[in-house]
Amino acid sequence: MPRPLIAVTDSPFPSLDPAKAALARLDPEYRMAKSPAAEDILAVARDADAILVTYAKLPRQLLGELKKCKAIGRFGLGVDNIDLPAAKEFGIAVNYVPDYCLREVSDHAMALLLALARKVTFANRLVQSGRWEVPPIVPLRRLEGQVLGLVGFGNIPRALAPKAKAFGLKVITYDPYVSQDALASTGVETVSFDDLLARSDFISVHAPLQPATRGLMNAKVFAKMKKGAYLINTARGPLVDEAALVAALDSGHLGGAGLDVVTNEPLPKDSPLTGRDNVILTPHTAFYSVEALEELQTKCATDVARVLSGEKAIYPISA
Repeated sequence: MPRPLIAVTDSPFPSLDPAKAALARLDPEYRMAKSPAAEDILAVARDADAILVTYAKLPRQLLGELKKCKAIGRFGLGVDNIDLPAAKEFGIAVNYVPDYCLREVSDHAMALLLALARKVTFANRLVQSGRWEVPPIVPLRRLEGQVLGLVGFGNIPRALAPKAKAFGLKVITYDPYVSQDALASTGVETVSFDDLLARSDFISVHAPLQPATRGLMNAKVFAKMKKGAYLINTARGPLVDEAALVAALDSGHLGGAGLDVVTNEPLPKDSPLTGRDNVILTPHTAFYSVEALEELQTKCATDVARVLSGEKAIYPISA
């Protein structure tokens, strides 16, 4: 029996050892694409039995040229880089890992909130430049009693809610798809989107990226937010209209923003989001920990191995 061929489109990881360990029972051959460009992916994936993908785009045209592919494993939570209807049409099973970095992303969102609220990065820059001054940093408000609005109430915001409550924040959420049963034990109030915008001192975005949610946080939305409120995004960059965000920051309507994701990554050096004392930017690292990456690779590759062995995936996703 020939060894299965597994193509790797792209990898930001130090190594793929955890994934390879999970696939070891198949004794596969691996081929790594030179770049995430379509032609380089096809050079290694056209005859592959499975694909491991992180950020590379897998559109319909590319998927249509795969001759043997039975499984695509996405190293991550979202699958907006894969044409799911096309994969289903071509009989390719797609799996992802929806629960691998819940602690890390919720921790990161909370860290951005705290840093914005206490102006930590701004204060650090002042001191590092030789200015031991309090007046530029004030006013600061007590966290207890302020409101955190969660846009979306999936696994990550559900992990964030108790962390925020530990600091005395009141937590509310808008998610038209969440059930009352899911909310019952959390102590989180469900509200309309407009109500969330009007009441929240901090808004943390956790919606999936879909055509309907692209640009969800836009000029009209920012205008409805409290003056001086803060925006936090650890989900997907295109959920935020960045031009509108810059305008809301320039006008002083928004107090600041903490962004781990942006529309175009890496962030252009001339981006108007840079150089601001009230904007904290991190390079899409909210997901990261040594433990999270090992869990991610292991779960993703285990499902690919299951599909190639004729078994059901634990974390399948369909169009």
